[in-house]
Amino acid sequence: MKKIRPTALAAVTVAAALSLTACGGSDSGSDTSSKGSASSSSNSSSASSKNGSGEDIKAEAAGSASKAGARVTFCKTADLAIDAQDAAPDENTGRIDITMINRGSKTCSATGFPGVDIKDEDGTSSPIERGQAQPRVTTLKPGDAAVFNLAYEIDNSGESLASPTHILVTPPNETHTVTLNWPTGAGAIKGAYTDVQVYPTHNTN
Repeated sequence: MKKIRPTALAAVTVAAALSLTACGGSDSGSDTSSKGSASSSSNSSSASSKNGSGEDIKAEAAGSASKAGARVTFCKTADLAIDAQDAAPDENTGRIDITMINRGSKTCSATGFPGVDIKDEDGTSSPIERGQAQPRVTTLKPGDAAVFNLAYEIDNSGESLASPTHILVTPPNETHTVTLNWPTGAGAIKGAYTDVQVYPTHNTN
């Protein structure tokens, strides 16, 4: 019976260990590659889904904006008959009602604040500030009327420094202005023209 030398036995043991290590490394690498592939596929799918959703939202928003834009036709100054009247509710509260009638052939929108300046007898014009109010949707069919108001405190002292002669009106979303006479009999303005406020349009019915 032959004796196995210690050096030969050691060599066999090392070879077996290296073989097992190589097999284990191969399996581990395979698992990592598989997981990485699955993760990449999932991320790609998720990104695709998000992109698709974003495009849908953009398309929907664009469609809505297009529809909204098609519905809005602002009233043109040339299509409005505009008039100013004294509408003071009492001797201390000044109010001028300015009415706009749609004499055009199409429905239009007069929603918002008009631009208003008051012209004094000395030839100067003063812009009127907006009052604290939210605009209401004001749609005018042919023949319909909208109104907006100028509000101020009446000076009963006889010492008012304001001498208004005309009201310059620019309808909402317009650039063309009309000049109206200051209503006869309207109370004197207390303070300055900066104390007068304009309120947004609203339908009369």
